[in-house]
Amino acid sequence: MRPSDVLGPRSPAAAPARANGLFLLLIAVCSAVTAANIYLAAPLLTLIARDFGSTPSAVAWIASVAQLGYAVGLLFFAPLGDTVNRRRLVGILTLVTTLALVASAAAPGTGALAVAVFVASGATVIPQLLVPLVAERAPAARRARHVAAVIAGLFTGIVGARVLGGLAGQAFGWRWVFAGAAVLTLALGLATAAVLPTARRARSGRPFSGIAALPGLLRRSPDLWRACLRQAGMFGAWSAVWTSLALLLTGAPYHLSTATAGLFGLFGLTSSAVAPLAGGLVDRFGAAKVVRSAYLVAGVSVPLFWAGGRALWALFLAAVAVHAALVASHVANQTLALTTTDTPAAANTAYVVSGFAGGALASAAAGPAFGHWGWGGVCAVAAVWLGVGWGGTAVRRR
Repeated sequence: MRPSDVLGPRSPAAAPARANGLFLLLIAVCSAVTAANIYLAAPLLTLIARDFGSTPSAVAWIASVAQLGYAVGLLFFAPLGDTVNRRRLVGILTLVTTLALVASAAAPGTGALAVAVFVASGATVIPQLLVPLVAERAPAARRARHVAAVIAGLFTGIVGARVLGGLAGQAFGWRWVFAGAAVLTLALGLATAAVLPTARRARSGRPFSGIAALPGLLRRSPDLWRACLRQAGMFGAWSAVWTSLALLLTGAPYHLSTATAGLFGLFGLTSSAVAPLAGGLVDRFGAAKVVRSAYLVAGVSVPLFWAGGRALWALFLAAVAVHAALVASHVANQTLALTTTDTPAAANTAYVVSGFAGGALASAAAGPAFGHWGWGGVCAVAAVWLGVGWGGTAVRRR
């Protein structure tokens, strides 16, 4: 037992610090659970195709529908963090997401499943309502570290969706994966809503006026639009390879089961380990240097992914590299986006919508590329998206 356990906190600030730590932990866990909903379909494509009498490549578009739905949800709901009661908004979105996940589990065909997945992904934007709140509450010298803690939770959820989703889908069927996600989302979403502050920032205009203001916000802030373009390129490259990976692993030359292919997502735990380190580097050296380094690592991962079409060890290295690059870039760019304007929720909306739009487009391109040119076509899509993002990185402010 420590002396502080007997004598009480050493300073008046100790108890609030512990409370803030628990608050940050709950937000990180909630972000993990809700972010997983966007990627539930990706490791289950083979099972879904088998159930509906189709082929995995023919249903791969459902994974991109999820990302597109998330981008649309962000566009409409994330700016509301500047104007409405976050507690009420998180509660409502939790209920909508839960109902959509239940509908996904009961979908009679691919069309109904795609609609339900789109709605579930559009409503599960809770993490991006919480990140601006964390940035506002964090001390300036540790802001990137606090943002990184939530991002670590978010990427842990993404990894969990692939690993646990694949295992549970193989054992119980893909429908039970969506049903289980509904239960977790309801529990964590309502628990988080209950502890959120009720105060809201007073702003003029209608609730959805923030959407119309986004283009002007990007024009006035070169740092913001540069962060948006950088992350769209990085996230698109990651999405192209990661949403198509199950197609490679369950087909020739590997012929792995859905559960075994899902275990490959454990390499994504790299992101959870890198996020706190990236936050410290951003606080110390600035966002630009971290993003440049991340793009260099991502550039190395593309030829490794290409070699992974025949060599499993290359896929191992590529998975570690691309996750490290993605999360480092994300921590740096999102911290910059949250601090470059006086409307953090709107700026965060522009940033995350850009990233997920880039990811959705890359995923949509990766499916046909895999069908026509195999795994090499997917790697080419990733390279193109990195080239677009790097072009944005290379532009200097006048």
